[in-house]
Amino acid sequence: MFTPVQQLADWLVYSVFKLQTGSKAGDALNFFIFDTIKIFILLLIIIYAITFIRSFFSPEKTREILARNKGNTLIGHVLAALLGIVTPFCSCSAVPLFIGFVEAGIPLGVTFSYLIAAPMVNEIALVLLYGMFGLKIAVIYLISGEVIAIVCGILIGRLKLEKYVEGYVYELQRSNNAGFSLPEPTMKERLSDAWNFTRDLLKKIWIYVVVGIGVGAWIHGWVPAGTLAEYAGADNPFAVFVAVLIGIPLYSNAAGVIPLISELTRAGVAMGTALAFMMSITALSLPEMIILRQVLKPKLLAVFIGIVGCGILFTGYLFNYLL
Repeated sequence: MFTPVQQLADWLVYSVFKLQTGSKAGDALNFFIFDTIKIFILLLIIIYAITFIRSFFSPEKTREILARNKGNTLIGHVLAALLGIVTPFCSCSAVPLFIGFVEAGIPLGVTFSYLIAAPMVNEIALVLLYGMFGLKIAVIYLISGEVIAIVCGILIGRLKLEKYVEGYVYELQRSNNAGFSLPEPTMKERLSDAWNFTRDLLKKIWIYVVVGIGVGAWIHGWVPAGTLAEYAGADNPFAVFVAVLIGIPLYSNAAGVIPLISELTRAGVAMGTALAFMMSITALSLPEMIILRQVLKPKLLAVFIGIVGCGILFTGYLFNYLL
């Protein structure tokens, strides 16, 4: 499928720009052009298809499903983690979703299972991981993210931290539209909405994708394979911890960081370390924590960060050992 893209990259680099075959600059630029075009083609197709599919799973339906199962918290945690994969989510939607879940009487722990799974297990990233690393890595990413969401949600629920939710959340009355069912969109509206979402999302994340591929291209051209293994290989006990600390302040969609993950692993970074780095960016990004602070008091936010962080660390070390 991407043979013409590779031929285009070769022609531009070696015929138009006259760079020498096998040179560091030539290899880096060839990688950058090829991967940039390839990743954006994949993103365009994958985001559009998945957005259309998940148009059948609105946040309102998610809230209704979880509210019906709030009596059985274990089923609620599992459902919340699974629904987190397929429902629309971005950092800006975290607060209204959280308020809506609390208003519906969904337990706090179940709410957190959803809030953890939604950004951490990104369906677009899942498909890209499958394409770049194969089924095994994609399944590891899916299962580990879901397990972290379920276990962390259960732990937060057991700690009985409801008093550390900002008081105004409980004081809000249900919307006048509660119980009002919006009409189902038509097929034409679903297709149009999917395209609009795809276009808007690409506008938001393109810079992160390009930067990630750019860093990957630099590593590809100038960092010999295996060089980073000394510092971030599976034998370094601090590698996963450092990767998580570096990932938290960053802000990127999971799809935008996958090209970088690909090159990090090629250069010797252990897969568990790379996955932990990606998970910390998507689940514990600083912008999302700032947004969540609007509904969570500092103690609950700290507990949330600590528990999720420990879950990501455990996953990184576990899969470094297994792989």
